[in-house]
Amino acid sequence: MEGRAVESHATRSRNPRRWWILIVLCLSTLVLVVDSMALTVAVPSMAADIGAGPQDLQWILDSYVLVFAGLLLTSGSLGDRFGRRKVMIVGLLLFGAASLGATFCATPGEVIAARIAMGVGGALIMPSTLSILITVFDEDERPKAMAAWGSVSMLGLVGSPVLGGVLIDHFSWHSIFFINVPVVALAILAGLTLMPESKGPWQKPDPIGAVLSAAGMTALIWWIIDLPQHGAFGGHAALTLAVAVLALGAFVVWENTTSAPMVPLVLFRNRNFSGGSLSLTLLQIGNGGLLLVLTQYLQFVLGYSPLKAGLAFVPLAVAALIGNAGGAQLAAKIGNRYLILAGMLVMAASFVLLTTVTADSGFTVPATALGLLGLGAGLAMPAAVGALMGTIPQEQAGVGSALNDTIQQAGTALGIAILGSLLTSGFAHRMPADAPAAAKHSIGGALALAQGDTGLVHAAREAFTSAMSTTFTISAVGVLAAAVVATLVMRDTKPAASAAEAPSDGAELAV
Repeated sequence: MEGRAVESHATRSRNPRRWWILIVLCLSTLVLVVDSMALTVAVPSMAADIGAGPQDLQWILDSYVLVFAGLLLTSGSLGDRFGRRKVMIVGLLLFGAASLGATFCATPGEVIAARIAMGVGGALIMPSTLSILITVFDEDERPKAMAAWGSVSMLGLVGSPVLGGVLIDHFSWHSIFFINVPVVALAILAGLTLMPESKGPWQKPDPIGAVLSAAGMTALIWWIIDLPQHGAFGGHAALTLAVAVLALGAFVVWENTTSAPMVPLVLFRNRNFSGGSLSLTLLQIGNGGLLLVLTQYLQFVLGYSPLKAGLAFVPLAVAALIGNAGGAQLAAKIGNRYLILAGMLVMAASFVLLTTVTADSGFTVPATALGLLGLGAGLAMPAAVGALMGTIPQEQAGVGSALNDTIQQAGTALGIAILGSLLTSGFAHRMPADAPAAAKHSIGGALALAQGDTGLVHAAREAFTSAMSTTFTISAVGVLAAAVVATLVMRDTKPAASAAEAPSDGAELAV
């Protein structure tokens, strides 16, 4: 009878509009994922239209990441302080306005400015989505909500290159930005009408912590982005790294001494939070360069068009949906820890399979590997994020979510830098000694210089697939390390009888 009473109370305390709210959160996340991935397809036509050089293109892509990662922690604390829905709506407005402005850009400088504004908006949106999710859904339903949220993100990740190819074929690169506007408008309208406001208890602002975190994370991401070009200490890299270390070190000291810390670093004392953070970071390092590497393989080695290359990732999306659906059910039976282990082992197997790909393999082996990768990610990722987020008190949901996002962003950026650098250097090393110097920079450059030279084309494709195998070996090692960390450090926790009840007194929830 007591169990039934608890269940009845939990059912009554659940927000009746929670699944509609989840749709709003998915829309808000989807617009960020689609924009970032679709833009990579638009780069060639954009460069030709506005006369953007290589350095301009790098800033167009990286300016967003720098601002986004640098402001995540600050925006998470703003959501806890002023209201998560309010901060998310402001972020959506800024992101939508900047996207609309980007459709009128005619110079590289204007596009970079628009991307910076979009980065600020994205930083306000991202932490709020996860923090609202964990305040709206109780511990029983949270795995299903996390699985749905993860599925939408995966669909956006895989579908956005396809969407980008279609838009560019029929319109222009400006349409990549304009497509954000109706999605943002729908998310704002739904958020204002369906979503409850939530915030943490009042506390003193922490401007010093905000400045130190923004400076430190921006410098760290900047240093990571520069790794492939200048190395760890070349050029201004040493100064950038020094700023990152000093600012983040000072941030940790300050947050542990101030009476009102912006970020609850005490969360790292929890095994599930620290283990989940480290395993997700290692996982993102392993996954970081996957789309970048495989997209080049599909287009330059197999000769796929951008649209066909985007469609080639469909096995990844379909398998991820299956994994997400099954993972939500399995998590309740076997616990998050063993589900994460199983998913990561499947992902590691997919990377091992990708190491066997050659220039003559065709698409069968990559398609199989992508299916395994999607299945493993669908099982592991929502369970890992759910276990991590389950340790965060609801009154600190915003900044806790931002801390998780920041760690994963750093891991992704580091993975792209490391794997991209390995691919570039490995390609140059494996090219014939008598090949033109310009042909050793990239496979795209080599094929452009070939001009019917079948020997150079064959050598470039062989060199690329050989270097690609090395990068996927590193990816497999990173994912296996993540699996070991998750298994040894994390613990499965039994939900308390009242876990599904209304938010604690520290968290203010108002419709």
